[in-house]
Amino acid sequence: MTPLVKICGLKTKAEIDAAIRHGATHIGLNHYAPSPRYVDLDTAAELRKYAGDRVRVALLLVNASPQVTGAAWSAVRPDILQFHGNETPEWINAVKQNTRTEAWKAVGLKDAGTLQRSLQYRGIVDRLLFDAPAQAMPGGTGTRFDWSLLVGHRHSIDWGIAGGLNAANVCDALAATNAPLVDVSSGVESAPGVKDVDKIAAFLKAVAAC
Repeated sequence: MTPLVKICGLKTKAEIDAAIRHGATHIGLNHYAPSPRYVDLDTAAELRKYAGDRVRVALLLVNASPQVTGAAWSAVRPDILQFHGNETPEWINAVKQNTRTEAWKAVGLKDAGTLQRSLQYRGIVDRLLFDAPAQAMPGGTGTRFDWSLLVGHRHSIDWGIAGGLNAANVCDALAATNAPLVDVSSGVESAPGVKDVDKIAAFLKAVAAC
């Protein structure tokens, strides 16, 4: 079965159109100011409205305060809130209870112990997104994790993979992990924060051909 595909860090309507036209199931809007993919809430709300029901929209937050989280959700009304920091299960559960919005949690996967610790989110998050361990940025670094860590793992939470994916390696990643969802950001860029519509097309074509 063809995996779900999320193109993250979109900033323009043309990028959204390219993602949808070539078969993305999800897109991501990044509301984390230090990131080169950051969009303010007015822009995020406009892009979310533009996407409409053509694709599922995730809003990425990193260790956001209650005030920022509430304002972001109210302005954008995404399909998914994607937490990319050190958010606790208790915090994510509180946000879910207040917003009734699907929640994803990114997890920097560095060893088997990380997989065990990720179980604390069972029954709370709707999907775990296994990514490379955080560096200066908590994602979008173009760095991949060791896919072999997922071989033979019995998942009890819906999941996906991110980190260092591109059109050249996504089939290898899928063969190694059998991931039900792949998430790409820097792998479809010409420069940090600058999406390349041709690379978006190539990535989605590659996934479809895996």
